[in-house]
Amino acid sequence: METKLNAIEDKRTSGAHISFWTESNPSVLSQPLRKSTKTGVVIIGGGIAGMTIAYTLCKRGIRVVVVEDGFIGSGESGRTTAHLVTSLDDRYYKIEKIFGEKGAKLAADSHMKAIDYIEQIIRDEHIDCDFKRVDGYLFLHPSDKEDSLEKEYQASIRAGVKVEMVNEIPGMLNKERKALKFSNQGEFHIMKYLNGLCAVILRMGGEIFTETHAEKIQENGIVSSEGFAIAADDIVVATNAPITSMYIMPLKQFAYRTYVIGGLIRKGDLPAALWWDTGNHEGHSDIFPYHYIRTAAYNDEYDLLISGGEDHLTGLADANGATEEHRYEKLETWTRQHFPMQEIVYKWSGQVMESMDCLAYIGRSPGEEMNLYIVTGDSGNGMTHGTIAGILIPDLIQGIDNKWKDIYEPDRFKLFKSGKTFLKENVDTLIQYFKTNPKDTDAENLKSLQKGEGIIVKLNKEKYGVYRDDEGLLHWVSAECTHLKCIVKWNNDEKTWDCPCHGSRFSYKGEVMNGPANDALDYHSEEYPDFVEAKHKN
Repeated sequence: METKLNAIEDKRTSGAHISFWTESNPSVLSQPLRKSTKTGVVIIGGGIAGMTIAYTLCKRGIRVVVVEDGFIGSGESGRTTAHLVTSLDDRYYKIEKIFGEKGAKLAADSHMKAIDYIEQIIRDEHIDCDFKRVDGYLFLHPSDKEDSLEKEYQASIRAGVKVEMVNEIPGMLNKERKALKFSNQGEFHIMKYLNGLCAVILRMGGEIFTETHAEKIQENGIVSSEGFAIAADDIVVATNAPITSMYIMPLKQFAYRTYVIGGLIRKGDLPAALWWDTGNHEGHSDIFPYHYIRTAAYNDEYDLLISGGEDHLTGLADANGATEEHRYEKLETWTRQHFPMQEIVYKWSGQVMESMDCLAYIGRSPGEEMNLYIVTGDSGNGMTHGTIAGILIPDLIQGIDNKWKDIYEPDRFKLFKSGKTFLKENVDTLIQYFKTNPKDTDAENLKSLQKGEGIIVKLNKEKYGVYRDDEGLLHWVSAECTHLKCIVKWNNDEKTWDCPCHGSRFSYKGEVMNGPANDALDYHSEEYPDFVEAKHKN
């Protein structure tokens, strides 16, 4: 069974597929902004970062308004696998090399405190979200060097992380293998948690407006696409990729698509745990795609095995000959080799913003004089990075000293220590972009465009993206991303137009689904719009 949204119209998620979290506990709040207002802090983005920042500020007695252009959790937070970890996607030995031993300790401390903060909020606010502490196991990918685990073991100990080397991994079919066991990790149901936060924020006097797009961000607040203004002393942009940065932040991070399947397992077949491999080191990227696995309660008879991986640069799925659909097949094959799994009942993909130096960017937006704060660069650890932002940004707004400030400073640029990643990812993106840039075609070829497919066409010297829906109707968008004018590519899996340059994503109707773009693509819904010459209509 495969779960999809009907006609991809529901704004409760950012693609054609719906995640287990969003289907089993959807956002219920529906309250668009209908008049101008005033507040202390306005927060753009209703994911874990925005909602945790809002919660913390409300607890401290500061007036808060949250705006979200979809629904709560409709962005990447609702498409996560909800691992809460101190075992980070980027190894501690790499973080230590870039930030020093002190910096690695601060990074570890921040993620440990983030899990503790989530647990405290759940306990204090009585949020029922299936939270539990679990062990996590990091094991070697066949392409990785054998000393990788030993290096990470030593660096993790120096960072103050509770870790031990073990020779058996509970739950895996081939369990007799060396691994690092990270104790006191965590897992939860992200949408139950976000919905719980929503209720608490509203109860404390905060305001939350969904289906509200922040079209203009200015010194004294924001203006919605409907023309309503929210005046504020401080502004927080928590939109996965910041919609306020044209050049600085997009150059320092790289957008990846990652894939998830959810398969049935009999209750009791697997322990509650987290599993990760060290990532495939065979590609050209300096960011190694890895597999990540957990379980979740499903029904009285089955649990759900949630397995993710097979990442690639956004918009460039076919750069090495594997389509989006093929990624799910590869993920299923790998999962069945290592874990018991029956029928697959879910599949979805998400977007990860990988920073050039392993850690998120959390703090005052670079180059801005106004009180503008951002959180981005989750680097695969969005649940904890978003929660770190929920502690750090309120401290910065209130002028409270926070020891994590410098390691997460968005203005940092560690070219000498992480320049290899910076150069490889930017150059590889450009090479793959030009290599896979869609060939121009014309309206004649639209006759062969099948239902559910999209294509780039060139007409009257302009490029358009064209999608044929299940009813056969054509949907036209301008093909230039509204961020920096790169040509978008069709994502046949999620039925979106994705930008290979910096990760902006648009619906087939041109609506922004992911920054850094903040303006929609021009859109037309008709067989042949006015800009198509008459000769093409025959």
